[in-house]
Amino acid sequence: MDYIAKLSTEFNIKPEYAGNIINLLNEGNTIPFIARYRKEMHGSMDDQIIREFSQRFDYLKNFSARAEEIAGLIDAQGKLTDEIKDDLDKAETLADLENIYRPYKPKRKTRASVAKEKGLEPLAEYILAQEDRASYPIDLAENYVDREKGVETAEEALQGALDIIAEVCSDNADIRKRLFNIVWLNGVIRSVAADKEAESVYTSYYDFSQAVNKISGHRVLAINRGEKEKFLKVTVEIEDEKPLNMIRKTMVKGSSPCSEAVNTACEDAYERLLYPSIEREVRAELTENADTSAIKLFGTNLHQLLMQPPVKDRVVVGLDPGYRTGCKVAVVDGTGRVLDTDVIYPTHSESKVKESKEKLLRLIKRYGATVLSIGNGTASKETEIFAAEVIAESGKNDLAYTIVNEAGASVYSASKLAADELPELDLTLRSAVSIARRLQDPLAELVKIDPKSIGIGQYQHDMPQKRLGEALDGVVEDCVNSVGADLNTASPALLSRIAGLSSAVCKNIVAYREENGKFESRTELKKVPKLGPKAYEQCAGFLRVPNGKEPLDNTAVHPESYKAAKALLKLLGYSEKDVADGGINDIREKITDTAAVAAELGIGVPTLNDILDELQRPGRDARESLPQPVLRTDVMGMEDLREGMEMTGTVRNVIDFGAFVDIGVHQDGLVHISQICDKFIKHPSEVLKVGDIVKVKVLSVDVQKKRISLTMKGF
Repeated sequence: MDYIAKLSTEFNIKPEYAGNIINLLNEGNTIPFIARYRKEMHGSMDDQIIREFSQRFDYLKNFSARAEEIAGLIDAQGKLTDEIKDDLDKAETLADLENIYRPYKPKRKTRASVAKEKGLEPLAEYILAQEDRASYPIDLAENYVDREKGVETAEEALQGALDIIAEVCSDNADIRKRLFNIVWLNGVIRSVAADKEAESVYTSYYDFSQAVNKISGHRVLAINRGEKEKFLKVTVEIEDEKPLNMIRKTMVKGSSPCSEAVNTACEDAYERLLYPSIEREVRAELTENADTSAIKLFGTNLHQLLMQPPVKDRVVVGLDPGYRTGCKVAVVDGTGRVLDTDVIYPTHSESKVKESKEKLLRLIKRYGATVLSIGNGTASKETEIFAAEVIAESGKNDLAYTIVNEAGASVYSASKLAADELPELDLTLRSAVSIARRLQDPLAELVKIDPKSIGIGQYQHDMPQKRLGEALDGVVEDCVNSVGADLNTASPALLSRIAGLSSAVCKNIVAYREENGKFESRTELKKVPKLGPKAYEQCAGFLRVPNGKEPLDNTAVHPESYKAAKALLKLLGYSEKDVADGGINDIREKITDTAAVAAELGIGVPTLNDILDELQRPGRDARESLPQPVLRTDVMGMEDLREGMEMTGTVRNVIDFGAFVDIGVHQDGLVHISQICDKFIKHPSEVLKVGDIVKVKVLSVDVQKKRISLTMKGF
């Protein structure tokens, strides 16, 4: 297969770029490195597109390997013809390949295989040829009655032959492909209640139908789950005549007694073999498409969650709410270092509440805390009310609280990583530390948790877990490398997401740091055991060394471009000290011809532009320009909401049919896709992303069902 030609066409890029990316991948370069530091070789494609390119390249390699394997398997049977070779060359998907291989694939015992064992294949072939226009199949079958082989009558012989013909029909790759297309374009997926009286969340699917090619992914996933939980029965329906007529045109030749027999076999093949199989394939394709869309949406949501702006340089009190066991408290300084911990009981007796307020106020005053970070789990609402009362009684104008999504905090607290980081703390207190830190730096804290445990979309547990894990891991890798990591403070978990670094090397980096003190430069990385030249090339640009010997070490400029960067500074009349002093805001104004300067420095224009960006703002954090989390001082409940009330909220989750917005009443409100904006949009993600601060108006409130309907129209 010509991978370059195929991929350049599919991704609409120059063949040169496709070839370069393939070579870079084959050389073992990471996607973040390729995206950031080899822009001239691929036309500045972003990391997500390169990741999709890489995945497609892997698929095509697997496809080619399977095609060769199938050709070998058929050839071993002595049945590989030029026609089959041509079909394999024309195949476009793995499913196409398997359909071609189907007639030659070893099968379990079937009616057709039993008939073949009885010696009825010649009869089937004779009838299927339909060249005898006079003889009746039942008469021909008389010659195949053989009691020793278990063929007692001519009727049994004929039925065996028809079973063989039915399997030939069912195994026909062209018929299967055309039947799939007919069902896909004309079929209807239908779900009905397994028990109409049963209460469930699937009542809207108790009598539901929609065209196969029109049904949305979230409905497919809902139907699948309802079927799995035995609340729904699901079928794909189609008018039989259209697919049957297609099969007849393919298999039946003219009109003769043998043709009639073939027609009978076709009807049997359709009802017994073909349609049930194609129905499964159609549903599998629907699920595959739904999974793909859902995983892509999960990735988008995770990216936005990880890239939420950090709340830097503030002492934060993390509160992990609870009833019986109390609310766990952790105070962390501006760098995330644990200063103090405690347990309070804001949901117990009046005396316990009073004691809890006194404890919390003492901690706030002692350490100068300005933010309370409250987990959104059990007892969160009561803890929020308690926190608002503490803020009111504190007399501090700079004290506020916010609700933090605590998904995965308990997973982290029970992990070996948490035990290594916080060995002196009970696992319940570790959760409070995590809740505080994920407000300070969501990315640095959330990378410690399996992305699948963070809770970033519906039907997450219904996805193919390996595929979901790989997709989310890719998102985490892209986020971490786009922000970069401080070489002297990054945890092993954060370092392990940096391009080119293995877990073992990350541990060696931390061990080296602990033994030799902080890194003074990037080049010092070369002294770390097992960190070779290739790993250094891949990771160096994504690691920062603030206040080190080399000012460029605190930028995303790669060491391989230091010579060009220093030549640029000299050319424009600046020095590295200007970079160390906070950057050069007007450096771009000194360049009138970017292409000429790039050529003079011996680098590409994209690399020059990246260097200029870094020289303007060394040590910049791409997240800082995003809206900060909403901090509150008072609290509301659902019962306080009124229709028409206008509020500010934070987008917590974006799904196919809308977005959930936290408006500070513990229960997120739903903005349906139809209420997001006045113009038509296909998906909420066209307008909204996780972490957005939005203005909403209350449409309706159902306290009993805990449902809040919101609109963004009119703002």
